[in-house]
Amino acid sequence: MGGWGGGEPIYSTRAHVFQIDPSTKKNWVPTSKHAVTVSYFYDSTRNVYRIISLDGSKAIINSTITPNMTFTKTSQKFGQWADSRANTVYGLGFSSEHHLLKFAEKFQEFKEAARIAKEKSQEKMELTSTPSQESTAGDIQSPLTPESINGTDDERATPDVTQNSEPRAEPTQNALGGSSGGPAVHKHWEAELAALKGNNAKLTAALLESTANVKQWKQQLAAYQEEAERLHKRVTELECMSGQANVIKSHKTELNQTIEELESTLKMKEEEIERLKEEMENARQLQAQRDTLTKKLQETETRNKDLELQLAELEQRLEKSQTEQEAFRKNLKTLLEILDGKIFELTELRDNLAKLIECS
Repeated sequence: MGGWGGGEPIYSTRAHVFQIDPSTKKNWVPTSKHAVTVSYFYDSTRNVYRIISLDGSKAIINSTITPNMTFTKTSQKFGQWADSRANTVYGLGFSSEHHLLKFAEKFQEFKEAARIAKEKSQEKMELTSTPSQESTAGDIQSPLTPESINGTDDERATPDVTQNSEPRAEPTQNALGGSSGGPAVHKHWEAELAALKGNNAKLTAALLESTANVKQWKQQLAAYQEEAERLHKRVTELECMSGQANVIKSHKTELNQTIEELESTLKMKEEEIERLKEEMENARQLQAQRDTLTKKLQETETRNKDLELQLAELEQRLEKSQTEQEAFRKNLKTLLEILDGKIFELTELRDNLAKLIECS
């Protein structure tokens, strides 16, 4: 956990994670296949707040909250913020608006805390950067360095006090003596420069050691994350084997919502099927009526030849009815093809729903 200061998360929730497409800067690219845990952490070593999310052993969000960041709610269940340091925009899809508002509230709270911490840090820097001593007209001013601000070792402090006390104790004698104070000041700054070089070497070595430690901590973190993932899978297996009813509430809520959406879609498809069945029944009735008219026309031809004029008129009506019937057949065929596609989609939908319920 050394990558973000360690410790327990301050606040955690679950969401689907997205990042803006770096090529288009418009489309969202999902970075998690399912909802993952998104947590706020406080890094005590750097006095900053971070948003961390892991997908297995991979960190898909590692964002440091700064005072100029803004979390924007773009829809009822979706929010986003830009991270200039990571040169990206993160997006989170929540299971409900309540979870989104809670996350946004925490974002604003830790953003304000980050602003206060930054102001205090700047005030401290300004106080510590003020020189503790002022140079006289004949002295050379020492440059400010991290070592002069934060103090040095005891081995360096003792000779500094001794060398500074003698030339400053009697400034009139140094001025009257002419060149007697020059070599002493020169030696003093040579010793100061040598001490600064030594401290610079120590800081460089410490920085290299810290870099090596960071790499080691990252390796340990990856190992811890793999172990946590394995233990998490083992706990899930044990819960399934023991038949416990208390499955992870967040997963259950997401599954229930998905089931409700699928059931709503299924109901709409069933209503459409019923409507298509009614149209098919009407088509059958029209077909029966056409057959009845044809039979009556044939009986009329055999009974009365004097009605040929009326028969011609009826034949014209029959041709028109056949044309309309052919058009209706085509429409019905198209509707049947659509119905077959919808039935196939419903079958796939039911199979996926069954698989999803079995997996849960």
